[in-house]
Amino acid sequence: MLLYKIEDFNPNYRQEAFDGEDIKGLDVYAGNSDEKIGTIDTVLLDETGRFRYFVVDTGSWIFGKKVLLPIALSRLDLNGRRVYATGLRSKDQVENLPRYEHGMAVDYDYEEQVRGIYRTPTVEASAPVEASLPLDAAARTYMAVETPVSTPHPVSSQPSNAAYDRDSYTYDREPALYQMNERDHQQLRLYEERLVADKTRRKAGEVAIGKRVETETVRLEVPVEKERVIIERITPADAGTPVNPDTAFQQQEMARLEIYEETADIQKQPFVREEVQVRKEVEQDTVVATDTVRREQLDVKTEDDADANTINSL
Repeated sequence: MLLYKIEDFNPNYRQEAFDGEDIKGLDVYAGNSDEKIGTIDTVLLDETGRFRYFVVDTGSWIFGKKVLLPIALSRLDLNGRRVYATGLRSKDQVENLPRYEHGMAVDYDYEEQVRGIYRTPTVEASAPVEASLPLDAAARTYMAVETPVSTPHPVSSQPSNAAYDRDSYTYDREPALYQMNERDHQQLRLYEERLVADKTRRKAGEVAIGKRVETETVRLEVPVEKERVIIERITPADAGTPVNPDTAFQQQEMARLEIYEETADIQKQPFVREEVQVRKEVEQDTVVATDTVRREQLDVKTEDDADANTINSL
């Protein structure tokens, strides 16, 4: 039978089972006395979530030793933040118990060593019990401790030398060790489930905005001017008129004209074409969730001869 520490079985046990209080660290007292013998180090649960052992750190009582205390051999007072170890009566008993260490394997042989110490008929146990409660019920049951249990009786009705088989053993075989005391005043809390909405921000995608260069061929027409020489032959109005021989036939007479033309000087120059602004907008949407929730209802059962008038519903 596998056993789990309460913090490993349910990491939220403080909020879900004890209204934020922590059962670990409660003071442990011997029997029903005011003699403090240690503190609760943790609680061991089986795979169904039922309390099976308190791990008691005996502290200075027996320095540095942790031992297992079967759950039925204790009375829990959450209001007083106390645990009464009705099954631990003396230092000799604690010294005989095997030491518990975190991380060790609590197997059948180890539990038999523990049970063998508590099966002695001289141990004063808690009152008769009805049933052991799982974590979700037992941890929520606040057991009143105003009425002390002072009547000693054997821990188990079986003889101390009874034979147990590892393959068939169950905790139900020894209710005096493993069934929680429900005799005293208690409170039952009715619970219901509700859908609690929460929002988690997660990355839905990514938009990358950058620039790239595109090329295209552009045709540009630039008007240019070119000069040319036009030679015209005309008959002067004084044609046929005699001239001075000294001015005629001059070999060195020459007309010179400079001719110019325009050429296109084309260069590329960058200009601002447009501006792009990037921003985000938040859109509102509604998500509808549907699930099945549970609710506890009070179920009152009475015997046939019970007086119905004695049961009042407030």
